[in-house]
Amino acid sequence: MHESVRRIAINTGGGDAPGLNAVIRAVVLSALQRGWECVGIRDGYKGLLEPEAYPEGGTINLTRDSVRGITHLGGTILGTTNRGSPIAYPVLDENGEWVEVDRSDELVDKLKALNIDALVAIGGDGSLAIANVLSEKGIRIIGVPKTIDNDLAETVVTFGFDSAVTFAAEAVDRLHSTAEAHDRVMVVEVMGRYAGWIALHAGVAGTADAILIPEIPYDIERVADRVRQRVARGRDFAIIVVAEGAHAIGGERSVVGKAVGQQERLGGIGHRVADQLAELTGKETRTVVLGHLLRGGGPTTRDRILALRFGSAAVRGIAEGRDGCMVALDPPTVRYVPLSSAIARMKTVPLDCDTMQTARDLGISFGD
Repeated sequence: MHESVRRIAINTGGGDAPGLNAVIRAVVLSALQRGWECVGIRDGYKGLLEPEAYPEGGTINLTRDSVRGITHLGGTILGTTNRGSPIAYPVLDENGEWVEVDRSDELVDKLKALNIDALVAIGGDGSLAIANVLSEKGIRIIGVPKTIDNDLAETVVTFGFDSAVTFAAEAVDRLHSTAEAHDRVMVVEVMGRYAGWIALHAGVAGTADAILIPEIPYDIERVADRVRQRVARGRDFAIIVVAEGAHAIGGERSVVGKAVGQQERLGGIGHRVADQLAELTGKETRTVVLGHLLRGGGPTTRDRILALRFGSAAVRGIAEGRDGCMVALDPPTVRYVPLSSAIARMKTVPLDCDTMQTARDLGISFGD
């Protein structure tokens, strides 16, 4: 037992994901069992860096009542943001223009002023990269891997992924009937950023005819051939699942834009693919962009359990004296890995993995 721990903080950063509230509940209850206080930071680190934005205060005292009945809820009771990294915080300069400044030292001072003995940082690669910087500056941190994209290294899976895939597969299931009724090609764009995990799993589960992922630059003619082959067999409709980060051979990703203090926003590739397929095949096409629907709603049972396991493991790690690490799923257990290792690389889809081999055996095209 780490005797010096009396007060811990929790924050949720980056895009939301089903299961965040379950982690919060597990952390709070596990900490209270040990006699520790819990403080929640609002909206990533904004609650500390801009407390004036919160009339009720930028932090929340988390009690049993605070976390009662939240395991099944989507979103996060603490709020989150994908803008406002303390390492590159957006502020207005003297000319009234937005610039990015490093406020990490200020954040460290604020955490110490609150007598925080350890921080549980729940987030994806960006949030954990911030956590790693804070760890190097002397803040005791345990990270919890959250992202629907499943692109964090060192953990078999992240919570939020199963919920996103389950919804996407159900959406693809629904689109089959309307596509067949109208003899249409339906192009379904899903999130995932630079990794194709959601598209691959939802496409295979939903029996898509083609799946386009960032890991395999596609040839649109190959995809069109797949549609033509179906028509030749009397199947006058097709389902194409496209990851938002997919791109053609020699082409670039489709980017919607980028604001100060924010990562580039991907989107639009579904419409591009649909327009090209309509021209190449003569088939009527429609595009469905699932977008933030994949982030919303409550977590699946699998994600609830994983989130609760991660939250409890984070507190056990603090109690054991661990620091600068992330909890990771390594079935059948949860282990601890250095934050630096967790963010060292992006976990993309291995092209020789069993799910890829299964998809190819089923005749699914990847446009290659």
